[in-house]
Amino acid sequence: MPGQWQVRFGALAVVVSAVLHAAPWVESSSAFEYTQVHMGIPVRIVLYAADETSAMRAATAAFARIGELDRAMSDYRPDSDIREVARRAPAAVPVAPDVFRAVTRAIEIARATDGAFDPTVAPLVELWRDARATSRLPPPAAIARARALVGWRRVELDAARVSMRLPVSGMRIDLGGLGKGYILQAALDTLRSVGVRSALIEAGGDIVVGDAPPGRAGWRIEIPASTQSGGDGTSGISGGLFRRAATLSNAALATSGASVQFVEIDGIRYSHVVDPRTGQALTTSVTAHVIAPDGATADALATAATVIGERGLATLRARFPEALIHLGMPVGLTAPLR
Repeated sequence: MPGQWQVRFGALAVVVSAVLHAAPWVESSSAFEYTQVHMGIPVRIVLYAADETSAMRAATAAFARIGELDRAMSDYRPDSDIREVARRAPAAVPVAPDVFRAVTRAIEIARATDGAFDPTVAPLVELWRDARATSRLPPPAAIARARALVGWRRVELDAARVSMRLPVSGMRIDLGGLGKGYILQAALDTLRSVGVRSALIEAGGDIVVGDAPPGRAGWRIEIPASTQSGGDGTSGISGGLFRRAATLSNAALATSGASVQFVEIDGIRYSHVVDPRTGQALTTSVTAHVIAPDGATADALATAATVIGERGLATLRARFPEALIHLGMPVGLTAPLR
């Protein structure tokens, strides 16, 4: 049974296709697709199951897992574990095991990227959200105050008590650069736990996939060609990352860039991605594509790559040899977010 799904990374269209060749054992498995809104965006699940009842049961469990994690990890929800940690600073706060694992991974990536990725960037992100809403740049004094509250080294994690502590009142955790990937990966693990091995889950620029569709070598992810070299001796995205994406299985692909959320002020385009080291929103129109073994890593490295840029790309690749990382110019840009 042929199937094709259009996945959009903002203005970037990605085609996910699985055309099944005739084979006796393929007929026992069919493709099913489900979509629900979570994390403020549509989340799409494509899975292969023996029948619709089994497919619906699996998708329902995966969506429930997504909702559970979003409630615990979202910076937007006043009752989330993440907000509770900030509200009770500087006290140590018990958190859900998943929150602890996600923040631990975020700190590991912050350390490996020398702070280009930083889960404590929330005060700066809030300033630049306001800038996109008002079309006014944050005052330098406000940026300086927010920067004083940013610093991944200050996050205290207690594995024995599964607790977190932010030592300064006003510090906040923002898992926006990693949480979505973590949540989609957890949903894929839920599908596996109920017997669904071949599945794809996609939301807002992040894709995680399990086993290949029946009769195929992998999920075909078609990423539009970039106009900038991938830095690995190939033209655009036609190198290793493109080839891997064309037959992707048991991996994650994440995209980050200024193609959707940005604001133009005095002729300069400011991205929603903020450099935690300077407090400034990025003004370079680059898009990062990353394939990694899991969603959290792919998500975080895509953000880090846009911050680090071409100059730091070789170092980033060396520190994460398990990942394929590409930087290029976006094919198109949508209207500014107002």
